[in-house]
Amino acid sequence: MANAVENLEKLERRLTITIPVTDITTEVEKRLKVRARTAKAPGFRPGKVPMNMVAQQYGAQIQNEVINEKVGNAFSQAVQENNLRIAGAPRFEEKTGDDAGQDELAFYAIFEVYPEVKIGDLGTVDLEKAVATVTDAEVDKTLDILRKRQAHFHVKGEDSEHGKGSDNVAAEDGDRVTIDFTGRIDGVEFEGGKAESFPFVLGEKQMLPEFEDAIRGMKVDETKVFPLTFPENYHGKDVAGKTAEFTVSVKKIEWAHLPEIDETFAKALGIKDGSVEKLREDIRNNLEREVKNRLIAINKNRVMDALIKVSEFDVPQALVKQEIGELTELTRRDLAVRNPAHKDVALPPELFTAQAEKRVRLGMLLGELMKDNVLAVSDDKLKERAAEIASSYENPQMVIDYYLNEPGRRKELEAMVMEENAMDYVFSKAKVVEKAVPFEELMAQQM
Repeated sequence: MANAVENLEKLERRLTITIPVTDITTEVEKRLKVRARTAKAPGFRPGKVPMNMVAQQYGAQIQNEVINEKVGNAFSQAVQENNLRIAGAPRFEEKTGDDAGQDELAFYAIFEVYPEVKIGDLGTVDLEKAVATVTDAEVDKTLDILRKRQAHFHVKGEDSEHGKGSDNVAAEDGDRVTIDFTGRIDGVEFEGGKAESFPFVLGEKQMLPEFEDAIRGMKVDETKVFPLTFPENYHGKDVAGKTAEFTVSVKKIEWAHLPEIDETFAKALGIKDGSVEKLREDIRNNLEREVKNRLIAINKNRVMDALIKVSEFDVPQALVKQEIGELTELTRRDLAVRNPAHKDVALPPELFTAQAEKRVRLGMLLGELMKDNVLAVSDDKLKERAAEIASSYENPQMVIDYYLNEPGRRKELEAMVMEENAMDYVFSKAKVVEKAVPFEELMAQQM
């Protein structure tokens, strides 16, 4: 039997489960008799082994099985009788000492329950909604990027099929310069600070700004010595925040010839009929799709943060621990893919605690919204979202079928749409102020 539920701390609860010893011994004897029918022992035919030998060989195992079953059944019955919503697996501890009766076994079942989730008044929430548009300027910038990717270079100042380039033979933005360089800190060369015949396009931010500033204006066969202080957050920890002295020699300067935006250019980018207008339309569609996805990601995070802020409740630590385990495993797999040597790296649980708690809290909030059918995902909405994702692929229908017919992917898609429905719902209830995000700022954000 199980006693009344005791409240411990926050969501933790405790049940005392008692089982009469006679119930256990009766069941153990019953199972031993069944086991004796097939038991084997040296010198005895199967099924003819004396009962005391059967008990000696199997008694402890069967007794443990009986106790575990009876404790589990009693706990399940208590959960139903008390209408408990258990979060995670219970922990059982045997009750010992003066409180334990001689004719019964007693156990504590310690567990957590789900909290009562109540979403606060969304009408009191001030929410900033990010918006952005794609203009002709963004299409033009993208075309320039595509032209640069198809650029070919000629030595500056020398005759070529496209001329000599600029009258200025010094290095300037857009030129590809080939250099030798050596960096020293306190007179000592450092790892990664030396290269020969190293090419890069000036002004494309491939190098640190101070490095590019020093190269700008140099000519072929010219050498320059200059100091450079690495940023404190530089990826090379050995040189971060330190000042190096660089010696640079320019070996070659080339200017970039960019293709014209014409039929040939359009065909090279996959437009079969060479229509420049079709090319611009495709670019605009791709940019609008990317902008939409980025806005969804930004606004969804803001909505989820608002939901958490307006709805305070304790979360079951058992679920947080489960989530930490999943995040740890995902991170370990990712590290192993990037570098197999990191597959067994130690990952302290504290790294994931805040993220895990947030994910558990959001899952419970979304579950509460689902009760009112707010997040219902229709087949039409699912097909529409799959079509949006597939529109950038060469064979959209294949991608659509992949998302709709493969169970795992369909579930991922449903979760995505459900979160977007939650975003729309919260925006419909909250006090919303739209704020335009500049295109370049939006595209520069880490997603």
